[in-house]
Amino acid sequence: MLYHPDKHRDPELKRQAELLFNQVHQAYEVLSDAHSRAIYDIFGKKGLEVEGWEVVERRRTPAEIQEEYERLQREREEKRLQQRTNPKGTISVGVDATDLFDRYDEDFEEMPGGGFPHIEINKMHISQSIEAPLTNSDTAVLSGSLSTHNGNGGGNINMTLRRVTSAKGWGEVEFGAGDILGPLIGLKVFRNLTPRCFLTAQCGLQFSPRGLRPSCSLMTARHLDQNTMGYLQWRWGPNSAMTTSLVRDTKSSHFTLALQLGVPHSYLMMSYQYKFQDEDQTKVKGSVKTGWFGTVVEYGAERKISRHSVLSATVSVGVPQGVTLKIKLARANQTYLFPVHLTDQLLPSAAFYATVGPLLVYAAIHRLIIIPYTQAQKEQELELQRKSSATDIAKKKQEAESAVLLMQESVRRIIEAEESKMGLIILNAWYGKFVSDTSQKQEKAKVIDVTVPLQCLVKDSKLILTEASKAGLPGFYDPCVGEEKSLKLLYQFRGVMHQVISAENEPLRIPKQSHRIESKSKS
Repeated sequence: MLYHPDKHRDPELKRQAELLFNQVHQAYEVLSDAHSRAIYDIFGKKGLEVEGWEVVERRRTPAEIQEEYERLQREREEKRLQQRTNPKGTISVGVDATDLFDRYDEDFEEMPGGGFPHIEINKMHISQSIEAPLTNSDTAVLSGSLSTHNGNGGGNINMTLRRVTSAKGWGEVEFGAGDILGPLIGLKVFRNLTPRCFLTAQCGLQFSPRGLRPSCSLMTARHLDQNTMGYLQWRWGPNSAMTTSLVRDTKSSHFTLALQLGVPHSYLMMSYQYKFQDEDQTKVKGSVKTGWFGTVVEYGAERKISRHSVLSATVSVGVPQGVTLKIKLARANQTYLFPVHLTDQLLPSAAFYATVGPLLVYAAIHRLIIIPYTQAQKEQELELQRKSSATDIAKKKQEAESAVLLMQESVRRIIEAEESKMGLIILNAWYGKFVSDTSQKQEKAKVIDVTVPLQCLVKDSKLILTEASKAGLPGFYDPCVGEEKSLKLLYQFRGVMHQVISAENEPLRIPKQSHRIESKSKS
C-alpha cells in the first residue's frame, strides 16, 4: 500500500514507487505459490534464478522437494568425505641449554676455548597422520613417526581401519611396524553404555626381539554432572597401572585431579586452568605432580594469536628434573613443540628468566608484528568486501532513499495520530558504526539517518524489530559492510524522552514494560 504507484501524483515519486512496488509484487508471487516458496525456503533467492524449475513436476510437494535436496546434500557429503584427508602432525625439537646456568655453578669446569654458552638440539620427534574416508562409516588412518635422542633414534608406521557400527559405538584394528620394537597388532572398541557413561577397551600384541609382549587396557567414564567427568582406567603390560581422575570443565575454568598406582610410576596430580572471556581466548594454568620420580610444579599461559594459531608457554620446575621452558605453537591441526632444558638444578635465576623472558619477547612481537599484521589483514579483507559489494550497496542506498521519500506522507499521518494520544514518536534515529571519544582520531563514524523508516514501522504506539539484520528493513541499507553496526534512537513515549542502543541482530521492542508501569504510576 505504501509503494503503490497510484498513491503518488509526483512523476518522480511515481517512478520510484513503481520500482519498489515491483520488488514487493515479485516477493508476493514467490511466497503465495507453494512450489516457488518451497524452492525459496530451501535454496534462497539464488534458487529462483536457476533455469529448469519450470520443467520440474509442479505436483511435487514441499516435502518431496526437501527430500530431493537432502539426497543431493548426502551425495555432496560423500564426495567431500572422499576428498578429505584431515592431516595432523607434531614436530618436537628438544633444546639443551643447561650451559647457560651451569657455568655459574662452583663445580663447573669450562671447556677449553669455550667463551660462549654451548646450546644444542639433543632430541627431535616428528609424527604425521592422514585420514582416508572409505565410506560414511569406514575410515582408514595412516600414521608414522620418527624420533632421535642424543644420536640414537628410530621410527614406526601404523595403519588403522576404523568402522562406526552405530550411533553408540565404533571399533578399529591397528597394524604397525617399527625398526626397534617390531610388528604390532591391536584392537580398540568404544561403546556408549548409557547416555551418561561409556567404555573403551583396547588390547595389543607386540612382536619384539625378546618375544611377544601383550598389553591390555580398559577405561570407563561417567558424567557426574553437566560439567564434571569421572574416569577410571586399568592398564596391563609393560607399564601396568590403575588410574582414576576427575575432570571439571566450565566456561571459565578447567580442573583435573588424578591418582595413579602402578609399576614403575605412581603419582598424584592436580591442575587448574582459568579461562579469560576475551577475544584472544587467554588462559592461565598451573599444576602440581608428585610421585616416586619426584615432584614437578608447572605454570604457564596460552593465547590465541591469529584465527588458526594458538601460542602457549609453560615453565616446569621439579626435582630431579630441574627447570624446563616449554613453548608450544598449534596452527590448525599442526603442533610445534620446543622444550628448552635450562638446568638440572633448582636455580631461582633459571625459573625467573624462564618466566620473564617469554613474556617480554611475546609483548614485543605482539606489539611490533602481530597487531600491525592482523590490522592490515582485516583492513584488506574489508576493502575487498567493500569493492565486491560496491555496486549492490549503491543500489540498496538508492532504493532506501526512494523508500524514505515515499514514506513521508505516511509518517506525517502516523506522527499526528501518535501525538493526539501521547504515543510513540521517534525523535532521532541513526544506524551504522558509531565512534566513541576514546576511539582513534582518524576513525570516522559511518551512520545513516533512519528516523523516518523507524517512525513508519510504528503501529498502535509500538515498535517491534525481530532478531535479524536491521540492514534489510525498509528505508535501511548497510553503510559499513563487514563492520559492527548498531541502532541508536531517541524517542518520546507518554511525554517522556528515552534513549536506546540496539546491536545489529538484537531484537527490539518499544515501549518496554518498565515504560508502561512508569506511565501508569504518573497518571
